[in-house]
Amino acid sequence: MRRDRLKGTPQIYHYLKSYQEDPSSRVFAPLAEAYRKAGLLDEAIDICRDGLRVHPHFIGGRVALARAFFDKRFYDDVVKELEPVVMDAPDNLVAQRLLADSYLILGRIAQALTAYKVLLYFSPKDVELAQLVVEIETKAYEDGALVLQNDPIQLKSYSVKGALSAISDDPMVKKQEWMKKIEGLQTMLLRVQRFKLAHRA
Repeated sequence: MRRDRLKGTPQIYHYLKSYQEDPSSRVFAPLAEAYRKAGLLDEAIDICRDGLRVHPHFIGGRVALARAFFDKRFYDDVVKELEPVVMDAPDNLVAQRLLADSYLILGRIAQALTAYKVLLYFSPKDVELAQLVVEIETKAYEDGALVLQNDPIQLKSYSVKGALSAISDDPMVKKQEWMKKIEGLQTMLLRVQRFKLAHRA
């Protein structure tokens, strides 16, 4: 039955042959992508995991794995795979988009907006993306999911605010969580700026 599903996918045979000849090569990533496009998501995940044991820092392999996870609707796994990737390579737009979409689906609105805005930073002429950011942000404010606040050094950022947590959480705990979010956002933006400056030189 799976053999029938592979009909018309010569790429799989091409990459599989190369992979079998050299299992330590990075060809596992395009092979996994060919599997994914053929609907063989479990095979794509397995081959990525095998390849990443040999090449744990290979970004292409991690993105291929995240694509398969996304198609399987394993959004938490997408986030786990891609958060380190975008920290090291913030201009990897495929990873940023998958991460942003996964955050949004998981209801992590503040993080989704940050990821979408990093995308927009690298693609400032993307009108559709800009409109998406505005729509998400507007809807989140209307629903009370986001509140604009000032941090101690007068920088603005976003935090998630739920009605129950606003009533029951310890103020000191909430302040500490807020400071961690600010530090995380500042670190991400600094990395993006440094990355762009390094690539201009």
